[in-house]
Amino acid sequence: MTTRRDFLKISGSAGALLATVPWFSAFSDSNNTIGEKARIGVIGPGSRGQFLMSFMVKNPKVEIVAICDDYQPSIDEALKLTPKAKVYTDYRKLLEDKDVDGVVVTVPLNMHHEIVIASFEAGKHVFCEKALGITPAECLNMYDTHKRTGKVFFVGQQRLFCDRYIEAMEMVHAGTFGEIEGIRTYWFRNGDWRRPVPSPELERKINWRLYKEYSRGLMTELACHQLQIGTWALKSIPNKIMGHGAITYWKDGREVYDNISTIYVFDNGVKMTFESVISNKFYGLEEQILGNKGTVELEKGKYFYETAQPAPGFLQLVNDVENKLFDAIPFAGTSWAPETANENKGDYITGKRPKTDGTSVLLEAFAEAVITEKQPGNIAEEGYYASVLCLLGHQAIEDGVMLDFPEEYKLDYLNHKRAVTTEV
Repeated sequence: MTTRRDFLKISGSAGALLATVPWFSAFSDSNNTIGEKARIGVIGPGSRGQFLMSFMVKNPKVEIVAICDDYQPSIDEALKLTPKAKVYTDYRKLLEDKDVDGVVVTVPLNMHHEIVIASFEAGKHVFCEKALGITPAECLNMYDTHKRTGKVFFVGQQRLFCDRYIEAMEMVHAGTFGEIEGIRTYWFRNGDWRRPVPSPELERKINWRLYKEYSRGLMTELACHQLQIGTWALKSIPNKIMGHGAITYWKDGREVYDNISTIYVFDNGVKMTFESVISNKFYGLEEQILGNKGTVELEKGKYFYETAQPAPGFLQLVNDVENKLFDAIPFAGTSWAPETANENKGDYITGKRPKTDGTSVLLEAFAEAVITEKQPGNIAEEGYYASVLCLLGHQAIEDGVMLDFPEEYKLDYLNHKRAVTTEV
């Protein structure tokens, strides 16, 4: 597990990162919060909730004081991680608990809005798993309520706190890879995305991701992570969205697509794509940033230059002789021939193979923010736009049209400005 301390050893200091990652301001007071605790309630400690809890229980600045679920097997498993936590079956009762400073919300997507709004109104700080809401209007209401109440608001976009992503973005913004000409993202799996159901009446409760009443499928569960990479890399929000989706393989009664493709167009014409197929896993998942001088593959944690480094003097001499003798590149190629994608092994962004995705550091940052009651810069906005972009992609697929980014869902952030309404 990578911790904030490990990360700072790689990247220098939190202060040096604030230009590229303003949300790292969460750690500005970390030396002064030693001995203090963020008292957290977990609403929805299912598989994802328990995954997040597994990090929080290792943090000396976190105490999980309460858990809430109406599904007993989840409660039983969660109590193995935090046996002293109070147990609730109604989230409203948990929100009345004065021992709870902040909540981690990991319930099905259609319940996010109701619970997050209630949490803010109850005076609690909020960490909400992505995507934020099931509609852009819900996302905007959650963001506005955060601003109005002044409570801390984090969204589960862990790549914002991942060392290789941060270092790669520093390289991108410094022009290391030239002008960014395209961003390709994809997430391929081979599986039905189903979970075992002990009894038929629990089908929609357990497999909620497969039904439109509760979920937006691959767009909200997978694309939400990857689309945020484009806004971070380009420091801009796309303004046109199009896409297509279908059920091509898993024809088992599900309502959400198992095969989708979307395109997001920025003002300068650069495009970002997201694609997901869950009946073939060969290519796995990746976010590729394509510059005219080089490429970054963030999941692999590697970067590649377009032009190979010059060959050593002796090899260059051999190449020159080959050219003079044959006046063409030999069948087998020469050592100075441009590298192909198969031959270019690239370099690791952090100097080593990736081992983490930033989740532990993200949760440490939330704990710090709960203790200090200070909202880190930009993280709510990045989480908001990641959610809205995936939901607009879903809408473009459903409506079969190319959408312009609706004015009413723009914030004062990056290249977007909030629409101003004038009362008559």
